[in-house]
Amino acid sequence: MAADLVLIVGCTGAGKTTYARQLADESGAVRFSLDEWMMALFWPDSPRYLAPEAASRIARRVPPSVLKVGVFVDEDLDKIRGIMDAVGLDVAQLHGRETPEDCRRLGRRSFKGVGMTDSGSVDVSGFDADVVLLVDAHDSTRHGGTGRTVNWDAAREIAGTRPTIFAGGLNAGNIKLAVRSVRPYGVDVSSGVESAPGVKDPVRLRSFFEALND
Repeated sequence: MAADLVLIVGCTGAGKTTYARQLADESGAVRFSLDEWMMALFWPDSPRYLAPEAASRIARRVPPSVLKVGVFVDEDLDKIRGIMDAVGLDVAQLHGRETPEDCRRLGRRSFKGVGMTDSGSVDVSGFDADVVLLVDAHDSTRHGGTGRTVNWDAAREIAGTRPTIFAGGLNAGNIKLAVRSVRPYGVDVSSGVESAPGVKDPVRLRSFFEALND
């Protein structure tokens, strides 16, 4: 069983405009039909930050079938809308302290990151059914990309009630079991396929995709 959607966060390597295309080719993403993966992080405090201008150049060069997702952390809603329009984003992933009402007011398709504690505690009440939840390890400072795993049993309970993207410490070594255990709509991977923060490794990506589709 493979996830329907794979999100790869934070492509910030040299030559950003061609970097995404090279990753897809070298990792075999297209060969494995996992082509919905362009994701740009617009939080300036992150080592994976990508300026909107650079993201726009990449977006113009990827196929229309690629889902273009922007990650925002506690950003002004008007600014989010402006970046989405300028870059051509399909989805806003809100990964801070945004409330269910913020998701409604945004008025765009959205994923909402929710931080799960080590005990498996997370509050997902109040979010509308059309908001896809992204379950990640709780970290009030880094807001994701920590490489820490979450409670799979608790994540499975959420995924059983609504479309859920599963994140947190995923890599080639655990992705197959993670998907079988949690049964999410999609998975989100970052540090598990990097050689350095923000630098995606085509070899690790290929291993990830092969394990996912084995």
